[in-house]
Parts: sequence; structure tokens; C-alpha cells
Amino acid sequence: MDALTRLVIIFSSVFFILKISVAVDTITANQIIRHGDTITSAGGSFELGFFSLGNSRNRYLGIWYKKLATGTVVWVANRDIPLTDSSGVLKVTVQGTLVILNGTNTIIWSSNASQYAQNPTAQLLESGNLVMKNGSDSDPENFLWQSFDYPGNTLLPGMKLGRDKVTDLDRYLSSWKTTGDPSMGNFTYELDPSGFLQLIRRNGSAATFRSGSWNGLRFSGFPALRPNPIYKYAFIFNDREIFYTYELINSSVVSVKIWREIRN
Repeated sequence: MDALTRLVIIFSSVFFILKISVAVDTITANQIIRHGDTITSAGGSFELGFFSLGNSRNRYLGIWYKKLATGTVVWVANRDIPLTDSSGVLKVTVQGTLVILNGTNTIIWSSNASQYAQNPTAQLLESGNLVMKNGSDSDPENFLWQSFDYPGNTLLPGMKLGRDKVTDLDRYLSSWKTTGDPSMGNFTYELDPSGFLQLIRRNGSAATFRSGSWNGLRFSGFPALRPNPIYKYAFIFNDREIFYTYELINSSVVSVKIWREIRN
């Protein structure tokens, strides 16, 4: 094999690898995700696919940390309506909606995008956010739908904990029922917009913790919440929305979690 031929083969292989790499974090209307298939965010931090917990036969579509040995699940789509076998699929419809179909082709879960899409594409971002968008439009303001608007028991960096006043969307955390059952448990953690603006943890309807009101620097009941070298936080209150959020400074700390059953 001469040098020119070898060079062509090498460049062809690199191109093929790059072509695959570009597509591994997206699903288009011509693709589906089956049992055993996954997509991975561009930087390799998160993975999306179907999974089961323990010895249960129930299957869920979820997102988990790919780089952690435990495969910690951070978001579940069909948490209250599991599949009972391996015949279900995730599909992107031509209208721009994500749907999970069971073995009889019945929709058991769907995203609620209200806009018709042009060239609909679902993408798993490096932040762990699963988004529906028009083609390659990566402007967050134009996303048709995003999983960050529907958190489970995990608050990832960049997520908003609070309310969109325009759409009345309320973003709050809810515990898993058990470690083997991701359906909604008894505990919730939310930003209470009435009266003093504060974070409240509830067991059912009973408040078990209040953060105290925001004093401009931190919630008054969180004396330890202060500027630090690990993460930075913000509380936003304007005409459009009200929310708490945080971003990592030190990426070795991966998330703040509300575990399945918060007892203290």
C-alpha cells in the first residue's frame, strides 16, 4: 500500500468517525431510540436511553451521568407510566413532539410542544438538557420544548427552580417514591411566590422546611449560602419570571439532589 492510498484511508476513517460523532447527541424525525440504543451529549457527560431499576421489569426513558460508575439518573420522562417490556421506542414526530410508544404503538408519554416544527430535532445537550428544536437552531429562546422545564428529583446546573409568569409554568423538584421506583413521591421542593419569596420543602401538603426570604445575598434561613469557589447562584425576580438557579465553578461537584425521600 503506497503512502497516498494510506493517507486517503486515514482521512476517510477520520471523516467517518467525525460524521458519527456529530450525530450521536441528536434524534431526527427519521430516527427512533429502542431498548439498548442511547445518545450521548457532545462532551460525553450525559447519556439518554431506556433503563430499568433493580430487579424490576419496568422500563423508563431517562438521562443519567455517563461518566459516573453509578450511572446516576437525573431525569425520567415516563416516571409514572413505565413500559413493562422491551418493545417500546422513543420517537420524534414530524410535528416536533417527542413520544414514547409501547409495543402496541400506543403513546404512553409525550412532550407538550405547542409549536409546529420545521425539520424537528431532539438533542441531548452537554448540560443534561434534552431539547426539541427546529433543525440546527440552538437559541434557547426558540426551543420548542426542554426537559429542564420539567425537573424530577435533581436540580442540575442551569436549571430554574421557580415560575414563568407568562406561561404559568411552575418548575419544582419532586422525590422518587423509592430508590427502585421513580414515580412521584411524597416530597416536593419549590419556590413559593406568595408572601415572602422562599424555597419550601413539603411532605404532601405539610411544609417541613422553609428557606426564609431572599435578602439580596441569600435566603435568610440559609446562612451557609454564600459566595464560594465551587458554584455561583442567583435569584431572579422580574416581570417575566421568578426563579433560583446555580452554575458550577468547580466541575468536580456535579449536582444538587433532592433524594427520593428527604427525611431531615
